[in-house]
Amino acid sequence: MTKRRLQSGKLNYKKYSVSNMDDSIKKIRIMKLWELLNRETDEDNPLTTEQILSKLEDMGIPCHRKTLYEDIKILNTCGYEVLVNRSISNEYYVMDRAFDVPELKILLDAVQAARFISPKKTEEFVRKIANLAGDSKAEVLKHNIVEYNTSKCTNEQVLYNINEISQAIVNKKKVSFLYFKLTPEHKKTYQHAHRRYLVNPLATVFADDKYYLVCFDDKYGNIVHYRVDRMESVMMEDRDASETVVSQNFNATGRKQQMFGMFVGKPEEVSFEADKSIIDGLFDKFGDDLKLQEEDGKLKFQVTAEVSPTFIAWVVGFGDKLKVTAPKRVVKKIKEHLQKTLEFYGE
Repeated sequence: MTKRRLQSGKLNYKKYSVSNMDDSIKKIRIMKLWELLNRETDEDNPLTTEQILSKLEDMGIPCHRKTLYEDIKILNTCGYEVLVNRSISNEYYVMDRAFDVPELKILLDAVQAARFISPKKTEEFVRKIANLAGDSKAEVLKHNIVEYNTSKCTNEQVLYNINEISQAIVNKKKVSFLYFKLTPEHKKTYQHAHRRYLVNPLATVFADDKYYLVCFDDKYGNIVHYRVDRMESVMMEDRDASETVVSQNFNATGRKQQMFGMFVGKPEEVSFEADKSIIDGLFDKFGDDLKLQEEDGKLKFQVTAEVSPTFIAWVVGFGDKLKVTAPKRVVKKIKEHLQKTLEFYGE
């Protein structure tokens, strides 16, 4: 109630008794002063003493010059830095913020590009992130946003899903949910006739412009992935998550490097031979610490990779610039894939 009244209208002094009014008003005045400076000022847009007093008066908070100086001193003493340009009428502003403008721009671009965030939530995120820069720079950020040609999902439950999953991971509980896919007519079709999935959540992973739940399935005894934007009615269960060797040793970062397109495959120690021209692509996938050996003008390396259809597609996508040399069973799978593709296209 108090928060809504302070934001929408003037302060109602009748709420306070004489005994506690002075102390309460002082606390509220300092709080509103900080909000005002944090929201409306920066190094390029300071507020003068007269402007601050006028804006506080509009909120129903009386304040005098001497009182303002004392309040700003209290803010600085408590670690809320307020800077001043000293002149006939001092100008005050806040410069130290949690995020710099370039950092906020990166966050805004990431939200715009993320497919799993719905259009409605994207607008809310953009507004909230931009406002972290203060009113003046928030407008600059909003006008400097590039509208990505990104197909956004329409599932408004995504944030709720992520919250439930996160709570379950922290509390080591199972999660259950309904899972659906879309038909060519863009209608939902639920897997297993509305049966709720029950799994042990391990982590949430952002990959290939999608957000996934990585979990352990007790029924099948393996790790599986589900798209968070395809989930509905996610619920943290009362049942404790299973303690398995797989979950205890799970490493989300390491597993993501092994996987291709979030498709599950059998982990294999795979040896490669690559042309130097694709070195950036190799580092992008396996990290800058990938160990490469140069031999006869070629780069040779070995990684643990989950061999799946998307792994094979990734390899052949480099054409004659990348070759799997071992093990033989993986080489055989790639040859079979290329032969089927050739047959599919015909002569």
